[in-house]
Amino acid sequence: MNRLFRLAPVLRARKAQEDAARGAVIQSRADVRDAEAMVRRRRLELVGADAPSEGSARAMVAALVARQSLASGLFDAQRMVTAAEEIEQERLAALADAAKRRRAVEMMGDRHAAMVKAHDLRTDQAVLDELAVTAKARSAAGDVHDPSRSEA
Repeated sequence: MNRLFRLAPVLRARKAQEDAARGAVIQSRADVRDAEAMVRRRRLELVGADAPSEGSARAMVAALVARQSLASGLFDAQRMVTAAEEIEQERLAALADAAKRRRAVEMMGDRHAAMVKAHDLRTDQAVLDELAVTAKARSAAGDVHDPSRSEA
């Protein structure tokens, strides 16, 4: 029986794929946090840019346009959060898939190790049985050829 697990390089590759997927998930979580921080900043900017209660019509229109621009920026930031969360979910699914593929190869490795162990145990038992049979045969043969032993 071949003692080496032939899929060991595949297992190493699957572990590397899982590590890469884990890194992508970590990066996507950082992207979500960054996008959420941008939403908070844009929301604070929008709240801080209240429409003036007095002034010329041009100043009022300019303030309203500025608020509309800030609201548009907030909406874009919220879309960025949604997109980042979707990407995170995709990467989590990819990580789960990579973990399943790695675990499948690990299970094959475990089965191979169990088969090697069982083979070794069978071989050892066969050797012990052979020794026991040989010792009994020698003992019986010694009694036949040595009459002084049987009289004693």
